[in-house]
Amino acid sequence: MNKTKKQKVTLGLEKALTNSSQIFGKERVGLICNQASVDHNFDHAADLFYKDEQINLTTLFGPQHGIRGDVQDNMIETGHAVDKITGLPIYSLYSETREPSEEMLQNVDALVFDLQDVGCRVYTFIYTMANAMRVCAKLKKKFYVLDRPNPIGGIKVEGNILELGHESFVGQYPIPMCHGLTVGELAELFNNEFGIDCDLTVISMDGWEREFYYDETDCPWVLPSPNMPTVDTAVVFSGTVYFEGTQVSEGRGTTRPFEMIGAPYIDSKQLSGALNQLKLKGVKFRDINFLPTFQKHSNKNCGGVFVHITDREAFEPVISGIALVKTIHDLYKDEFRWKETPYEYVFDRNPFDVISGTLKTREQIETGVSIDDIKLSWEKGIAAFRALRNQVLLY
Repeated sequence: MNKTKKQKVTLGLEKALTNSSQIFGKERVGLICNQASVDHNFDHAADLFYKDEQINLTTLFGPQHGIRGDVQDNMIETGHAVDKITGLPIYSLYSETREPSEEMLQNVDALVFDLQDVGCRVYTFIYTMANAMRVCAKLKKKFYVLDRPNPIGGIKVEGNILELGHESFVGQYPIPMCHGLTVGELAELFNNEFGIDCDLTVISMDGWEREFYYDETDCPWVLPSPNMPTVDTAVVFSGTVYFEGTQVSEGRGTTRPFEMIGAPYIDSKQLSGALNQLKLKGVKFRDINFLPTFQKHSNKNCGGVFVHITDREAFEPVISGIALVKTIHDLYKDEFRWKETPYEYVFDRNPFDVISGTLKTREQIETGVSIDDIKLSWEKGIAAFRALRNQVLLY
């Protein structure tokens, strides 16, 4: 297919607005949204819903980083407020609660979810969705998902399946690190296959196909979270997010988070050479030095690598990320450290294990299991997930 021309896509938000009276009727609507909840004109979903005379918008809800996406760190709670534009109450679902309470929903008949996902299991927005779905099931309220593209396409499925007992707010269900689904398809999976059983309606997109990366469509890109600046960030995120579970910088405090990886003790030439010798598919590692302005190793010169994707289709983000962690671990055993608790308010587990959704990945790295054998250990779980996933594909 010719990809030089951007694929025209009609977003779930836009489809909902063209038929709002038939879809929502007289329902009092609550909207879960953030700064990336925009249409092709970059108009915000809250403003569009509020101006639509056929929609009775009563309440707004924001995820991690706030409804305007201005809160940087993983574990800074956002508070409740009043929206300056609409005058409506805003309830944070990353505050003293991770799910809407019955009191928050007292003026709501239907919850509408319109957040941009990045295609990775470790992203809190999809669990904000799951939590809200469970509450709607309990309180007999409707739940709508306005679908958006998976920015890394809908084909790649990679990584271990999250194991029972390792659930957290960055992994609630047994899915792989790279799941290859849209938020609408994830909602169907959570609802039908994992037993939420709420009154769910997914407003699907028109024009999106599974092979399309976000920047191959005409859809507007707005940072879905402060450290997800570009589609390139999303492409590598399913692999380099593992560094959040280490004391190695994942590039927060730089202009290219998750693409720049390093620490003060790393010899950048040595690391890039060792990584490139692995001949991982679709990626090259360039030796760099960088100075994070905040978070890990703030204002310290870090040696490391820039992760350059040379072939998106061939690139395997998860095993590449594991290879990066393993290589740094093996080269710098005396200096390398796993991150100490907590991570996403989990105090009783190693943060790397929380991200991995298993103890096995860290144990495999520590005991010298090869990259090929680590990847091989995922195969049975991936095969079972693909069969489950096929039940909910919308595109």
